[in-house]
Amino acid sequence: MSSATENKDQVVSSAIREISHIATLPEITLKIVELVEDPKSTAQDLHKVISNDPALCSRILKVVNSSFYGLPGQIASINRAIVMLGLNAVKNIAIAASLAKLFRGGELTPNFSARDLWNHSTAVAATCKVIADSLRLGLSDEAFLAGLIHDIGVMVEMQYDRNKLIEVLETVKCDSNGVPQVNMREVEGKVFGATHTEFGAGLAEKWKFPKSFSLVTGFHHNPLDLPAESRTLTTIVHIADRLAAEAAAGFRLDLQSLEVGADVRDAIKLSSEKFEEIRKNLPAALKNVGNLLA
Repeated sequence: MSSATENKDQVVSSAIREISHIATLPEITLKIVELVEDPKSTAQDLHKVISNDPALCSRILKVVNSSFYGLPGQIASINRAIVMLGLNAVKNIAIAASLAKLFRGGELTPNFSARDLWNHSTAVAATCKVIADSLRLGLSDEAFLAGLIHDIGVMVEMQYDRNKLIEVLETVKCDSNGVPQVNMREVEGKVFGATHTEFGAGLAEKWKFPKSFSLVTGFHHNPLDLPAESRTLTTIVHIADRLAAEAAAGFRLDLQSLEVGADVRDAIKLSSEKFEEIRKNLPAALKNVGNLLA
């Protein structure tokens, strides 16, 4: 391992250790994740855990009954929600409810607030689901969660050293169209000694998320650097990141270009016609998603 890689790893593990009291998923969420990852678990097991948290119950029912899942007003009980949506979707809503609490904090600079980042993350999550659904990849729930956490590394930076993050944000100036003029990851490397992608991968590992989520947080800017068999989920997030930034307001300081290359689309067999169709319908699909998960 090179000394530069070793230094980065030290910076990341030191930051994760430092903020572990803040960036910890609530016990109930960890239990839900554990349950869903266990192939022996049943809907009844999940129901038992969720019923102990009335706030989480009402959040899940609110999301399930939204137009986002296409079941407006039809589901009155958690049991039915679990049966209708499946364990994975309910797990993702529980994680989303927990993550929303991490994305709190005022405006750090005129061009960044944690709320903007949350709005962007929820838009990317919804876009990931739209892409996975339209390609019938059987990955909708996984893709949704991957989109939700793809930029979690920025929150690690914010909790770890606000002043350094402010320095990064003030260096990454945007033009009048909101396009960043400097590569954010290069600036992060100089200021923090690591980038938000590396911090995000470190946090996903600490949370014991499946390896695919560490790859998403670590490689969503460069999915084609991954082996072909490991890049599907990360490629979906890469495309969704750009489409969501184009369709909705919110954080885009790490995206100097919103272009999606044909080589990236080809990696998940997304035709240019299908891509344009998703792009055209996205603004309507993203309406109110941020408020729904907040």
